[in-house]
Amino acid sequence: MRAIDLLNGRLKLRHLVLVAAIADQGSVLRAAEHLHLAQPAVTRSLREVETLLGVELFVRGPRGVTPTMFGEAFLEHARAVLAELRRAGERISGLADGEVGTVTIGTLLAGSNVLLPRAIAALKEDRPGITVIVQEATFDAQVPRLLDGEIDLILGRLNPIGDLRGLRQVTLYGEPVRLVARHGHPARTRRGLSLADLLDYPWVLPLEQTALRAELEQLFRAEGLVPPGNLVECTSVLTVRTLVRDTDMIAALPELVARTDAGIAPLPVPLEAVRRQVGVTLPAHRSPTPSARLMLDHLRREAAEIRDLVAG
Repeated sequence: MRAIDLLNGRLKLRHLVLVAAIADQGSVLRAAEHLHLAQPAVTRSLREVETLLGVELFVRGPRGVTPTMFGEAFLEHARAVLAELRRAGERISGLADGEVGTVTIGTLLAGSNVLLPRAIAALKEDRPGITVIVQEATFDAQVPRLLDGEIDLILGRLNPIGDLRGLRQVTLYGEPVRLVARHGHPARTRRGLSLADLLDYPWVLPLEQTALRAELEQLFRAEGLVPPGNLVECTSVLTVRTLVRDTDMIAALPELVARTDAGIAPLPVPLEAVRRQVGVTLPAHRSPTPSARLMLDHLRREAAEIRDLVAG
């Protein structure tokens, strides 16, 4: 098969939808039910795609289907095409009336506690017809979905994008990261409390693949310390706050997260080496949809007020 063969009209949009549905549902039968089609029709259409491509896209097994190497490659492009078509439909609708649409936000820990709820509330008051979808995951997990168009922007601490071409970042405000513990934590009774003293207690840290975790581990090593061995790895702000409030665990949290929980407070151990910038990460070569653009406008407005709150 030559690449030009995919442009001769034999590959249909329904083929892309069908292959994505089979992968998402894990079986031809469940894909047929999801698409409200008969199973033989789905099987026949899948055979058409595989014949056109000249490769097998799925391995059939007793519990369903698994994408082959060729299937994974085709799915990556199929999902990108479908995402772009969804974005095209939303853009046309948004240009027509500016009242409806969807914006999908990938969120990290910083910014999710104060900035994002305020911006969402302002957006919904301005445009009640816009649906806001918030999905939490690590930065590395969100980037492929951002580039594929499945999410519109990533909000949180600005991670170094390094060699990840195709991204741009917009800084919204600076927010310190603090080491926090419950009010009655025994470490608060120590004079001249240091980072080394805190190793006597359990910690809750971000996942290993996050930039904040890497920065914290670098901080320990810079002071000649071994990173905590007694720890829980977690990125859920609700779980982290509960663990810190109800146990002797120590965590590193954005200042605004710590401020909004009466049961926890910062410890007098600075984290000057940890980056502070909170902002959004966007695709560099794709314009935001009208809904995403409105979301960005509200994020900027609310961030301007938060800058004063953090400074105070």
